[in-house]
Amino acid sequence: MSNIGDTMMFKSEASDNSARDILQQVYAALQEKGYDPINQLVGYLMSGDPVYITSHNQARTKIRKLERHELLEELVSSYLQELE
Repeated sequence: MSNIGDTMMFKSEASDNSARDILQQVYAALQEKGYDPINQLVGYLMSGDPVYITSHNQARTKIRKLERHELLEELVSSYLQELE
């Protein structure tokens, strides 16, 4: 039995619903439809309005599975890892 004061570690396994995977899929869908993916993603992240994301290949549904802060965490983490 664990002590209530102990911190429990949680590690999720990668899936096709990870923030990275969803961003890649949404990026591809936006490109396929002829949009500038960076501008569209920034619009979505700033406003929270899903109309910035195409419904092509269920991109809008996929991106709404995650909170915007999860997407931002993935983007910042990925950016900072490239700096190292």
